[in-house]
Amino acid sequence: MNNYLRIFGVGPTGFLISASLLLITYLLEDGVDYLRISGNDLFIWSVFVGLSIVTGLIMLWSVISLPITERGKKLTDTGAFRYFRHPLYGAGLSFFNFGLAIFLNNWIYILWAVVQHPVWHWLIEHEEELMKKRFPGAYEEYALKTGRFFPKIFGRKSESGCRGPLARPHLCNMPGIEHTLA
Repeated sequence: MNNYLRIFGVGPTGFLISASLLLITYLLEDGVDYLRISGNDLFIWSVFVGLSIVTGLIMLWSVISLPITERGKKLTDTGAFRYFRHPLYGAGLSFFNFGLAIFLNNWIYILWAVVQHPVWHWLIEHEEELMKKRFPGAYEEYALKTGRFFPKIFGRKSESGCRGPLARPHLCNMPGIEHTLA
């Protein structure tokens, strides 16, 4: 794995594809100008600012959890990587893009944000194959516990082998909570 791919992965390619899709969406917007999301500027700004802050915090958490110099050298399953396999991409896809779509105030931008998920899932497959080769067995096990771009909340397997809501070991023994042991 070369240093560029190790550090940046599919990020630059994905960003160019996302920006191109945004430009196409912008060019189509005039034809669907009547599809406004809201006339409430406070709502639009609040969602955009709130989701931008969440995005920034997740990105910062990601860089703290796995410094850039360590990317591709070690498999990290702590910090942001406990919940996301790709927290930098996930922050943009799952939070920022939807905030931007609300800010641009047209349902066609929500469609833009949704369409990016399968595109990025397709792009990331090569990067994940490289990780499987670099960390055989361990990466597959890690992938079962974490979401790719959004935290895996239900079905997450805890250290105790319990699966269930939020997969917390103390919930495994609670009456009325369904669980299975691995």
